Amino acid sequence: MKAAVIQMVSQDDVLANLQRAGALLEQAAQGGARLAVLPENFAAMGRRDAAALGRAEALGDGPILPWLKRTARDLRLWIVGGTVPLPPQGQPDAKAHACSLLIDEHGEIAARYDKLHLFDVDVADQRGRYRESDDYAHGAEVVVADTPVGRVGLSVCYDLRFPELYSALRAAGAELITAPAAFTAVTGAAHWEVLIRARAIETQCYLLAAAQGGTHPGPRETHGHAAIVDPWGRIVAEQAQGEAVLLVERDKDEQASIRARMPVVSHRRFFSQDALRPAHTVE
Repeated sequence: MKAAVIQMVSQDDVLANLQRAGALLEQAAQGGARLAVLPENFAAMGRRDAAALGRAEALGDGPILPWLKRTARDLRLWIVGGTVPLPPQGQPDAKAHACSLLIDEHGEIAARYDKLHLFDVDVADQRGRYRESDDYAHGAEVVVADTPVGRVGLSVCYDLRFPELYSALRAAGAELITAPAAFTAVTGAAHWEVLIRARAIETQCYLLAAAQGGTHPGPRETHGHAAIVDPWGRIVAEQAQGEAVLLVERDKDEQASIRARMPVVSHRRFFSQDALRPAHTVE
């Protein structure tokens, strides 16, 4: 069973981004993928109207959710929809979450993960100041779900700096972990590779790190380097900049061997989920 990681250079035109994402997902399906991961903000980069976008999607008036469901059905493909601004279910006027949706091959929402850690930092780039919490609310749940390629744990971008989340995903049975991202050029150059490899090594999971890789409105430059990391921490596929579709076939036997030879879960002496709720598991 193959999984795909997609890199994009999304702009602020939602319909144009969906068209590009559709072409890349079709390429992934043609390559044999059963699951494909889109990057963070795949449908819109550089826009500051997350509340309006989220409300429209929640009320059924937006283009993103219908497109995700239709594309999954048409391609018979499970899709991790990067992030989409969505308010809590049944609360269309509430503050949006940066929501990563897992859509199954029938076009149904199989799982929803609301980004736990929001990017409120200062960066030495053209923009300088990032305050994701101005537009989004914090999530509160750890989410794992069964898919055709294995048990998948969901995470997003800045989450990569918080290893306790990934320990929780592994404890909940994750075999692959998705990390759609839009790392800045500055922070990505410094930390992206070491973070994605570390999260794969410590969880002994495949890390599916979709990315934005180029120049966007804002102005904003993203690091790119979308990658697939195996449970031993090896980068098995990578794209520096620009659009790309990366494919990997999960080796279940090798993963099981790695976990058996180095049983880190049984060796763990300390673990705390702090304020996190117990993992939300979708069977």
